[in-house]
Amino acid sequence: MSLLELMGVEKSYSGAGDAPPTPVLRGVDLRLAAGESAAVVGPSGCGKSTLLNLVATLDRPDAGRILLDGRDLAALGDAETARVRGRDIGLVFQSHHLLPQCTVLENVLVPTLAEGAAKPGDDPAGRARRLLERVGLGQRTAHRPGQLSGGERQRVAVVRALINGPKLLLADEPTGALDRAAADNLAELLTELNREEGVALLVITHAPTLAARMGTVYELRDGRLMAQGGAPA
Repeated sequence: MSLLELMGVEKSYSGAGDAPPTPVLRGVDLRLAAGESAAVVGPSGCGKSTLLNLVATLDRPDAGRILLDGRDLAALGDAETARVRGRDIGLVFQSHHLLPQCTVLENVLVPTLAEGAAKPGDDPAGRARRLLERVGLGQRTAHRPGQLSGGERQRVAVVRALINGPKLLLADEPTGALDRAAADNLAELLTELNREEGVALLVITHAPTLAARMGTVYELRDGRLMAQGGAPA
């Protein structure tokens, strides 16, 4: 059974003045099971980030359905959408978006403060320390972002995205701001955590080396998602 399922998803953006809307996504289908990984590649402006924003519940489709664990995300009210986003979806962006005044540990714990994020028996601080140790930052919990390298800051962002034990991890160009060595390290870390945590992983990327690490690679072309090689998704 698919954890994430997109069926006929469409999205357009309004044109300037009297110009007709510009279609960005045209009937996108996608299925991703728990523990699976996939990459979406394509040129700048093709709609990759639009697709991720729809899955992340940061925007709503014009048509079609997006199901997460059988729930239609577009049919949820604002409060329930916020709870699903905080509890079931982890987000990693090209920019780490860490709070400069907070320590590494405090940054990781920020998502646990959201209403409904806590689960019975949770030990957020303990999980945060274990994950930070896992990604090689166990000795950096009291440091602030300005004291870390770019690769270290992005690893903190990954741990923050995983802190609530999400079912789905979404990453938008996570290696785009890193040098080659740091990018390769982060790519390896994402695939290892995908397996260890059992979280489904969907990555938007321009980096062929990162895409190649995913179980499936899709290309977004003319608003449609195609399995690499040309077959529909």
